[in-house]
Amino acid sequence: MGVALRDARRSVTSWCRRHTIGGDGAVAAVRRGQRQGEPGTLSREQELELIDTLRGVHPDAFGLDEELWTRQSLHALIQQHFGLTLDVGVVGAYLRAWGLGPREPRERACGLCVGAVERWVRSEYPAITRAAQEHLAEVYWVGRVRLRGTMPAADVISAVSSRGRVRFMVTTPSVDPPLPREFVHRLSGAERRTVHLIVDGSWARNEWPRRLPRRIVPHPLPSCGRALAA
Repeated sequence: MGVALRDARRSVTSWCRRHTIGGDGAVAAVRRGQRQGEPGTLSREQELELIDTLRGVHPDAFGLDEELWTRQSLHALIQQHFGLTLDVGVVGAYLRAWGLGPREPRERACGLCVGAVERWVRSEYPAITRAAQEHLAEVYWVGRVRLRGTMPAADVISAVSSRGRVRFMVTTPSVDPPLPREFVHRLSGAERRTVHLIVDGSWARNEWPRRLPRRIVPHPLPSCGRALAA
């Protein structure tokens, strides 16, 4: 009975996680009315090369003054790497197609978690925003997207601020990868800013970095997989 219950919990956790991170990012992306490879866009081969270039590295490796990738630093890298000056709006279109950008809290939940997330937004989220305002802190919604169409597969770990600013890194997925400590620390920046992180069901609590500095305050978004695994 204990083994069956444990296996059931693992199945629900796995299903919830797959829903959270699976299938909502893709290559290639272009503006409506444009075709891939036209002037002002990347070819599919260039987009795949760009994703590979981003894997496991941060903007400072290319001499760019950013802790994590943003639309602006990605724009600069494309110009540096390919000699192309794309419209910033086109760069934003690639990020949206990769699954990055503002999402409603319910969009970060599997079907079983939506009710709990909506209740959490009403009861818990206001206190987080008040605390952030008192400490002049930023609130980030942290999650993970798996890109379709890359080989090997690519995960994009993103943090979207309450103001809609997107910061991200690209990794090659492994089995049950933890939330990267370096990513979390870079959100706080060299200025050691206070940040509140709302972490979705892409990671269980035991996959979060341990003993974080007090300036980094993580909050779990309700997740059925996380609750069952507790």
